[in-house]
Amino acid sequence: MNNLLPRPEHPRPDFQRDTFCNLNGLWQFAFDDEDRGLAEKWYTPDYPLDKEILVPFAYQTKMSGLGPTDEIHPFLWYRRSFTLPESMQGKRVLLRFGAVDFKADVYVNGQHAGRHIGGYTPFALDITTLLQEGMNDLCLRVEDQPDCTQPRGKQNWSRGLMGCWYTPVSGIWQTVYLEAVGDTAMTRIHVTPDVDRHMFTAEIALDKPAQDGMELELTVTYNGQIHRKLRTSVQDRTTRVPVDMMTHGEMNSIHTWEPEHPNLYDLKVRLLKDDREVDAVTTYFGMRKVEVHDGKVYLNNHPLYQRLILDQGYWPDSNITPPSDEALQTDIRYTKAFGYNGARKHQKLEDPRFYYWADKMGLLVWGEVPSAYDFCDDEVHNLTQTLTDFIDRDYNHPCIITWVPLNESWGVPQISMDRKQLSLARMLYHLTKALDGTRLCSSNDGWEQGTTDICALHDYMDTAEGMALHFADRMEVEDHVCDLHRCYANGEVCTGEEAFMVTEYGGIAFTNIGIQGDMGGMATWGYHDKVTDEEAFFHRFQGVTDAIREIPYCQGYCYTQLTDVMQEINGLLTPDRKPKMDVERFREMNRAPEGITY
Repeated sequence: MNNLLPRPEHPRPDFQRDTFCNLNGLWQFAFDDEDRGLAEKWYTPDYPLDKEILVPFAYQTKMSGLGPTDEIHPFLWYRRSFTLPESMQGKRVLLRFGAVDFKADVYVNGQHAGRHIGGYTPFALDITTLLQEGMNDLCLRVEDQPDCTQPRGKQNWSRGLMGCWYTPVSGIWQTVYLEAVGDTAMTRIHVTPDVDRHMFTAEIALDKPAQDGMELELTVTYNGQIHRKLRTSVQDRTTRVPVDMMTHGEMNSIHTWEPEHPNLYDLKVRLLKDDREVDAVTTYFGMRKVEVHDGKVYLNNHPLYQRLILDQGYWPDSNITPPSDEALQTDIRYTKAFGYNGARKHQKLEDPRFYYWADKMGLLVWGEVPSAYDFCDDEVHNLTQTLTDFIDRDYNHPCIITWVPLNESWGVPQISMDRKQLSLARMLYHLTKALDGTRLCSSNDGWEQGTTDICALHDYMDTAEGMALHFADRMEVEDHVCDLHRCYANGEVCTGEEAFMVTEYGGIAFTNIGIQGDMGGMATWGYHDKVTDEEAFFHRFQGVTDAIREIPYCQGYCYTQLTDVMQEINGLLTPDRKPKMDVERFREMNRAPEGITY
């Protein structure tokens, strides 16, 4: 097995300390199908596990060294040893996990260090008191049941492939690392831009109550030059610092973030005690404003027509784990080359470095919570926690302009008849606004909307005439739409403020281009009949796309989809990222409507 360090880069450029020790690589591993590990104390240091796995790739994947497989193993064990770097010795040490699906119990030198529940969100454990000189033992027990109350997204809950659900992922699937922090450490830096007032507010949270005399030093730089530098006293465990971004009163002195000009400011925050540095974190932000009113979306006070592509973030040998940093950049380059100004990241909290590169390269992103499928109290709790942690983790990324808590009534199938299910949609909408008032929310993307900023409908009609007929009258659209789903759930009405968009359409597959290999008996598919050649593709694509662009009240669209994924072969790219058609010709058809700024 290749033991070169996979994914060596820092996983969180938006929250980064100088101290960083990557723990990816070859780990010991074992399946525990009979759940014997706890009783037999497999967490005891040096207890041998019988397999090896390459972290951060899930056992189901080829890159892990154990796959590809669709076998279901609900209990997993991981083990590796590490020596604390000399630069971290004598300091507080955090053990960080990017994501572990689903329940993780962590042991250090045989002692339980902590537990985390949630398959898509990060967590950190203070392991300082559990460390010893020399070699240390790190062990994980992971439980991932085929349970539909947990957010699964496109992960199938049984063996084989089904519909548009794919091979699941279990265990560690993002980077594991160590980080040294101060005796008092920052846990959060949220930067809220205010373009109209030429300022931003930094909200800085600590993991302990502040000591007397503590200060925060903020240094804002742009293109390597210091733009602002200031100090302020620490107010409590959370300090809010307003920062004026104008230079000598010049109104045009700030650089806004937008797709064509993705300007970013770097921010370093130092926590000081009597002028001594206690902790230091670097992040970055963009001066970007997004809002909706009178049925239109505005970016930095200019009308925004969104040309999005559905991006599921799967790779053939690593499933939902990006195989490399370059793979993320490649997908963004292709998205922009096809003429799109944004991506709807579908049913997945993406690796944070995707959002980093979208920030750097100028791509709008919709952030979507993976669906659960069994409505009950556990589902409500799991979705709420995942959405909360998602917003907390990715708050500073200017590329993200919309949150999507629910998709096509998945997990709330009776939303129009069950008041509890409608209440969940409403609650998730208002939760996003309470946590982040700077972005939009498409509360149940597809149909049966609850309270929402985007009236988002999905329509896979394959002819221009049919698409035009579906959307000829907006009042009729709000009463009835494709697949017998209403635009709004019973009890909800359009206020007139929402922006209308067709957020899934297309899905055109080729008869002779698609996924090769064993599909386990599952037929490959796209929407409607497959096309036989490039000309047939462009005829259908141009017809339905132009029909959407001619809807007078429509503010954008999202085409399905960027890449083929397993049995679903309706991508513009094959799974190994080869274009199926002429990219420049596609881009010309996908041009921005006349008079649109972005």
